[in-house]
Amino acid sequence: MSRIIMQASGRSVDCAYGDTVLTALEKAGYALPNNCRAGACGECKVKVVSGQFDQGMVLDMALSADERRQGYGLMCMAKPISDELVIDWGSEDARPKLFPPREDALFVVTDKHSVAARVVELRLRPVGQPIRYWPGQYVTLGNPRAGIPARAYSIAGAPRPDGEIVLQVARADDGLTSAWIHDTLAVGDSVKLSGAYGTFIGDPGVDTPVLCLAAGTGLAPILALTEAALRRGFRRPVTILCSARTEADLYGRGLMAWWRTKHRNFDYAFTLTREERAGYLHGRIDAVLPARFPDLSRHTVFAAGSPAFVDCCVSAARARGAAPERIHSEGFFAQQQAAEVDVAPLLAL
Repeated sequence: MSRIIMQASGRSVDCAYGDTVLTALEKAGYALPNNCRAGACGECKVKVVSGQFDQGMVLDMALSADERRQGYGLMCMAKPISDELVIDWGSEDARPKLFPPREDALFVVTDKHSVAARVVELRLRPVGQPIRYWPGQYVTLGNPRAGIPARAYSIAGAPRPDGEIVLQVARADDGLTSAWIHDTLAVGDSVKLSGAYGTFIGDPGVDTPVLCLAAGTGLAPILALTEAALRRGFRRPVTILCSARTEADLYGRGLMAWWRTKHRNFDYAFTLTREERAGYLHGRIDAVLPARFPDLSRHTVFAAGSPAFVDCCVSAARARGAAPERIHSEGFFAQQQAAEVDVAPLLAL
């Protein structure tokens, strides 16, 4: 057992043997930003002030050699090997924000159907206690015993009393887990989910117009955030602008049309990047955004999709005056399972 100490707050949490720093923080309810959980995205990068940890195998683009020398580490893969590990994260008023995630919660697939050319939607009901989560978070799904690695998928709806979880899974090229979900997993099968994870969550205290930008299954957490906001009676304007290559790649139109009819403050639009069709915008987000939202200085912006899409959205939003502190993003990385390897422990300077 090691102890993780967060500076400057001085708060601490226990880290069980074999757990990563990120896992220990999440079990205690702390919302350290994270995305891939595989050492690929760099979202969980923090500076280690003192102590030793095994960094494991991570991508150089997420943690450079220079950053390692400066004492930075990726907490999703870092495992303490000293009694104490002090990290430069948190503040004097740091406080728990998330529900402690659960591991291997049993669910049953109650429905599975195609919603777009390469996307299937799963409906999963818990057997026993539901997973508690905030809209915008994700769970991991796989079947490691059958050689199917667990992968992260955003929950596509607000929490429900029956604990049902909706996932929208895109088929990834050479993706073992997505192929298993698309081709093998069937209604009636039992699966195990772990989570919920992630910090792409909405702030109930927000009192600004909201613009949500999504591409592909980046729409899933956006739908969850929007449903939760509309359900609780959020009265400021909420707009979803969704990008897809072709009309066949779009989904969620019926639900959003219903929201627009029911909630006067909600609107949506789709833009296609590889074909032109009546009733749709045409072009990338950065091309269509200026005409629709010339001034975002008073908006809160959420963007979810591939890292390149998110970068484009963030740049476009900032160019329209959006304040950096009101831009929230979630970039979906193609996860590579980081193998356990024996490496010399890194001594944080």
